[in-house]
Amino acid sequence: MATAIKKTISLPPELAKEAENIAREEKKPLSAVIQDALRYFRKARLKDEFFQTRNYWSRIAKEKGILTEDDLKRYLKK
Repeated sequence: MATAIKKTISLPPELAKEAENIAREEKKPLSAVIQDALRYFRKARLKDEFFQTRNYWSRIAKEKGILTEDDLKRYLKK
């Protein structure tokens, strides 16, 4: 069973109003809107980290001449 921890947060007035409008439009409690926003942010951040990591290793592979799966197999046999 999920538990909830109550927190008090401060939002700038325009952000608070926007969150309240979203809650009203989606017929959700304000806390659900904030939870959705945090989940979205977390997912976006993880996606960004994934692409940064992939780009880093792609660059390293290219520097070593590893462009295909066969190149990788040859490199790993060394």
